[in-house]
Formats: sequence, structure tokens, C-alpha cells
Amino acid sequence: MQKDSLLPATGAAVAPPLDPDAAISVRGLVKRYGDRAAVDGLDLDIRRGEIFALLGPNGAGKTTTVEVLEGYRSRDGGDVRVLGVDPAAGGRAWKGELGIVLQSGAGDSQLTCRELLRAQASYYADPRDPDEVLELVGLTEKAGSRGRTLSGGQRRRLDVALGIVGRPRLLFLDEPTTGFDPEARRQFWSLIRSLRDLGTTMLLTTHYLDEAEELADRVGVIARGRLVEVAVPAELGGRGTAPAVVSWTEDGARRVAETATPTAFVAGLAARFPGEVPDLAVARPTLEDVYLKMIGEPA
Repeated sequence: MQKDSLLPATGAAVAPPLDPDAAISVRGLVKRYGDRAAVDGLDLDIRRGEIFALLGPNGAGKTTTVEVLEGYRSRDGGDVRVLGVDPAAGGRAWKGELGIVLQSGAGDSQLTCRELLRAQASYYADPRDPDEVLELVGLTEKAGSRGRTLSGGQRRRLDVALGIVGRPRLLFLDEPTTGFDPEARRQFWSLIRSLRDLGTTMLLTTHYLDEAEELADRVGVIARGRLVEVAVPAELGGRGTAPAVVSWTEDGARRVAETATPTAFVAGLAARFPGEVPDLAVARPTLEDVYLKMIGEPA
């Protein structure tokens, strides 16, 4: 659970003030649809220059939260600052500092990749050179190809190119690798890392937990409109200190044991066998294990 709230003498929890140094700072965000609170008092800080993955099941409030941050949806309560500005009052200059990559983009366009980027660049005061952007996302050889002729992975690269041509300080990535084959996903991950190296802050929403673990500096889990926990992937839900599960085969049966000292336990096992411990495996809870526990689903 979040532990940065302060508890005054009255017993009422008071959230800390907005963080002026954060790329995104949220306190007590509320969004209702009728009698239902889609987002119910959410607090969140995202540091400048980091990749932050927001995880949550459908209906948890993830999409609504991101849309409020992007300035596309109004809120019913709370304080929000994105790049130091309230999204509800964000003007053209503020919007020019954001990049948004939606689940569907310009892939069916009759325009070429270069034409699409030049058109997009024309909206910004200081855009990146379209040809440089094409090189950055690995589409130089496709510069003269129409969007509709690109493969799925190439279309997503084009979507990212359109999202970054305006030199955004903050990039929103919505399910960026849905439908990718494993090779295309790995290539896309390399692209995202290169953008972080350029100093771009990114908010990633994804249902692929391996993607969050691979890319994110920190992850946040949202359930029932509230942020359950924020941590680095290796420590989320106590993963770093959780007991290890050791399994092996002995006397024809599969044996399983939990232990806080797996090295010592395996050493003891090894002393009981003349050679290798049969079918030995040592594992700690995966990100998926702790995520499912947090959102109230059986593993």
C-alpha cells in the first residue's frame, strides 16, 4: 500500500502536497460516471525521465486516469499537474509538449511515412527532422512507402514516430505492442529504451506483464479506482523478500518446499544426492503472481 500519507492528530489521512519536480503529480483524483467512481482518490507521482508502467484490469480506472492526465477528460475532484500544468487548463504550448501513441494510428493512410511525418511536424514550433525520426524508429527504408503497406510492427513504429516528431517531454504509450510477434516486440522495446536515453518521460499502459518488467523503471497497480502500490518491478508486492519455492524429484515423487534461504536449502539437498538434484527448480513469485494477488484474482 502507499505509505507516503501523513496522519495528523485528528486521525484523518492527509496526502502530501503535489511534487513540483515530478513530470506527473496527482493527489486525490476522482472521476465519477453516475453513481460509480471509476477513479476514487488516486495519488501518483511519475519522475521526469523514467518509464512508468500503469497496470490494472479492465474497468480498474486505468484508461480514465490516463485520459485525465492527457487533458481529454475532465475530473470531479483532486489536484493534477502534468509538466507543471493542470491538464484541465492546458493550452496549445502545453499540449505541444505531449506525445500520445494510441492503440490505433495512421496505419491505413494513403500518405507515405515521410509525408505523414512532415504533416505532423508542421503543427509544432520546433519539431524533429522527419528523416531523423524515421531513422530513430528504424523506418528509413520505408520513408516512401504508404502507411497501409506497412507490417503491424512497422505501423506501430510509425505511430511512435508521429508521437515524438514534436519533441515531447512526456510520451503516453497505450498498449503499444498489442498483436506483435515476439521478434517485433523485442525490436520495439529497444526503440522505447532509446527514447528514454534521449530523456523522454513515458507512461506505459500494458496488459503484458513481461513488457512492464522489461521496460519500466517503476510500476503502479490500479484496482477499483485506487492505486494499490508503486514499486520497482523486482520489489512489487514484496517479491524481493518473498520465500523461494524449491522443487525437485525424489523417490519417484515431486517434492516442493518454501524457504527464505534457498542457497542453504539447495546445498542441503545436494548433499543427499550422489550427483545432480533431479529436476531441481528454484523460483520466486513472478510479477504476474503478485499482480493477480493485488487485483484480487486467483493465481
